[in-house]
Amino acid sequence: MKTQLLNSLAKVFPDELPDGYGLSGISALEGESVSFQLAVYPQSRSESSVSVSLNSPVAEYIKIYTVGLIPSALPCYEDTDDFLLRRTPGKYPDVLYPYTAETRLACSAWSSLWFEVCVPDSLSAGSYPVRISVSSGGEELASHEITLTVIGAVLPAQTLLHTNWFHSDCLSTYYKAPVFSEEYWKITESFIKTAAEHGINMLLTPIFTPPLDTQIGGERPTVQLIDVYKSGTTYSFGFENFERFIKICLENGIQAFEISHLFTQWGAIAAPKIMGWEKDRCKRLFGWETRAGGAKYKNFLSQLAPALNAEIDRLGIRERCHFHVSDEPGLLQVPTYRKASKLVHEFFPGYPVMDALSDYEFFKKGLLKTPIPSENHVEPFVGNTDEFWTYYCCGQHREYVPNRFFAMPSQRNRVLGFLLYKYNAAGFLQWGYNFWYSQYSKHEIDPFKVSDAAGAFPSGDAYVVYPGSDGSPLCSLRLKVFRDGLCDMRALQKLEALTSREYALEVLARGTDYELTFKAYPHEAQWLIDKREEINREIAAHLSH
Repeated sequence: MKTQLLNSLAKVFPDELPDGYGLSGISALEGESVSFQLAVYPQSRSESSVSVSLNSPVAEYIKIYTVGLIPSALPCYEDTDDFLLRRTPGKYPDVLYPYTAETRLACSAWSSLWFEVCVPDSLSAGSYPVRISVSSGGEELASHEITLTVIGAVLPAQTLLHTNWFHSDCLSTYYKAPVFSEEYWKITESFIKTAAEHGINMLLTPIFTPPLDTQIGGERPTVQLIDVYKSGTTYSFGFENFERFIKICLENGIQAFEISHLFTQWGAIAAPKIMGWEKDRCKRLFGWETRAGGAKYKNFLSQLAPALNAEIDRLGIRERCHFHVSDEPGLLQVPTYRKASKLVHEFFPGYPVMDALSDYEFFKKGLLKTPIPSENHVEPFVGNTDEFWTYYCCGQHREYVPNRFFAMPSQRNRVLGFLLYKYNAAGFLQWGYNFWYSQYSKHEIDPFKVSDAAGAFPSGDAYVVYPGSDGSPLCSLRLKVFRDGLCDMRALQKLEALTSREYALEVLARGTDYELTFKAYPHEAQWLIDKREEINREIAAHLSH
């Protein structure tokens, strides 16, 4: 058996052991989770059934996973830049399966075991040896030892708002769990808990079925949290499901709520799908056929607003709520967006209103205060908005900007944490935590078999978790690596608290002869690993001052 310790940025393919990802030790702040890998190459069938054991004073804090392969028919677009691992369709390492005694590895191929060390904030500073033993048939075939160094400082709480859109309709569809059934709520809570554990602290809240990635004239499964009752032109509302959703979120670490868009995607031409009861029958009251700025929908919003505002106040979450108008509007949609934005600001005054849009000319028209530009369009917005947000999706595949596709090296995923700190970002948005439908939500897909939304988006764009058989999520290595990037950002904030923001930025820039931007940063994995270790050393040094 051949084995090799690797850092968490390596992606191990069956036919290739990546160069330059070696590892001898790792450091962490108290309360931080850090990861590393062991690449394993069984040379015979008898070696494929492996037993992994740990001998360490911190063994109880270590979780072990096997990295599974997921097929990708569309790893990248044709015009994607060259900061990729591969461009060809095939199987890519991504899903993390909890290691069990029944785990079998492929023979005559490289596999990876993923080790996650969840350092409690009560663990004393110091160095802790970790010995890993790999056996088969009772015989030890390989062993490795690394040292975990715990820095005597607690990782500060995350201040960045991070939303990765949560699609509860996909949970209902995949698990065949009726919306708002007890099974549905149990599954939903499990996926929310995992999101919060990985730095997603703001959740898309579907007061009505989100009008996102939906074919014009089509619809997604109904998941609206607010019950609507219609009598003539008068509406009343029920908030039982909304309240339950909010309480589940708060109990599991969600800190902010992103009220789903009140108008359709790409320019606010129509109302979202809204179901309601009229004359003892539940039917669609609004949808694609409803003109966004029309009197009927305006009348509806005028009655919804006081009821929703009162409920938000009753739950004590007014300071936690953000509103949306329409996702990704363009200059051609300025007239419809202006009308829709005016209604949102009129009926929900005082709340932050934000939308993903990347044309600065659109923002200059004053239609909202919190634009969310894509990474490759941020520069005009920097310093000109009250808060700086950014996002990426399938369109951010050129100019070397960070992203998380299967085919991209993990450092392109993790480096975002450093850049969010450098730009003093207030928030980051990505659209796909668990989107398991085809593009435009035409049909469901199996995320273990189809990773590109049926040929629409490069694999890795649409989701970072997989549906586990027990109704709980399986994480991807991309989710873990992104969480590591958020911890890098928080470590810089710790260094800033001990010194100054200017000093923390100097440490981050140290060793590069150009300004770090979303398009310009070192591409070498070792630079990122070394930089984080340097930040940890700086924190340790300044603790004693």
